Amino acid sequence: MAKIIITDESLKKSAITYRRELLIMPIISAMATLQHMTPRPGVAGRDVVGELSGDIDLGPYDPKRIDDTDMSVKPRVLETYLGSVVKSFDPNSVAKTVYGQLQAQGESLANADISQQVLNYLAMKLGGKLNSAIFSAKRNDAGKTTAELFDGFDTITQKEIDGTAIAEGAGNLYNFGEAIDSTNAVDMLMNFYEAADDNLKAVPTKLFIPGNVYTAYNRDYLQTFGSVPYNSEYKKTFLEGTDNLCELVPLAGKKGSSFLHLSTKGNMVYGYGDGLAAENISIEKYHPFLLYFVATMYFGCQFESISKERLFVGKLSA
Repeated sequence: MAKIIITDESLKKSAITYRRELLIMPIISAMATLQHMTPRPGVAGRDVVGELSGDIDLGPYDPKRIDDTDMSVKPRVLETYLGSVVKSFDPNSVAKTVYGQLQAQGESLANADISQQVLNYLAMKLGGKLNSAIFSAKRNDAGKTTAELFDGFDTITQKEIDGTAIAEGAGNLYNFGEAIDSTNAVDMLMNFYEAADDNLKAVPTKLFIPGNVYTAYNRDYLQTFGSVPYNSEYKKTFLEGTDNLCELVPLAGKKGSSFLHLSTKGNMVYGYGDGLAAENISIEKYHPFLLYFVATMYFGCQFESISKERLFVGKLSA
């Protein structure tokens, strides 16, 4: 292996030079999930999101008729929280890991800044935690992990159910009467989709599901439609019977979830700082051989609307 020369000064310099890029790196690293959602950059603390509601009607020509029915905004609050981490690491060990990964990809380090690559590696590790926690996270002011930094979509959902804003009577909740498995997954998911509001079914949507539900759907689909001509692949991207309007989105962060979420990409909102003043990444040295990666960044998520026209939640049976 070629000789790697990396110092704390070079890392500190790179942290300053590439500060904004490094702060965005965790978001990029979590794109396996976040690509299916809508970003709100530059949010520090509370930001009001919501939907405009009201009605308008075109009637027979009448120059004296004025529609003065009310328009209203149903506000929801997207709250991002400032998180922090201090991580000690051996710069030489990380440098060798990064070097090996780049060499495996056939990339040359001749023109690469190895210090920047080391910082990218550490910042991307933060993104993996966001990817896992975006549904299950539950805010705990005294917490120490990403899973306690903000309220994830499942946590927000449960709070809205407890407050009866998400309910069967409101048309945005569906209770599965039995567990989904490889013998009934196709019918169960199709019945769930058919029960959604017509306005939601008329637009492209995403169905966020745990991996085991997706596996059950694929297996049941193979048994149900295995011999039909249009069943050309085992892996299914869209829910059957939706004219490719409903995309199946199995996510690692949905493992163990009690809910399925049918919604639009625009309704699933996440906020992040995008390099705001309170956010920072730095390298500190308090030990003869170890360095400390110090980072602060904002993150949070919210539904723009929980109305039945924008969101349909499926409560899974144990």
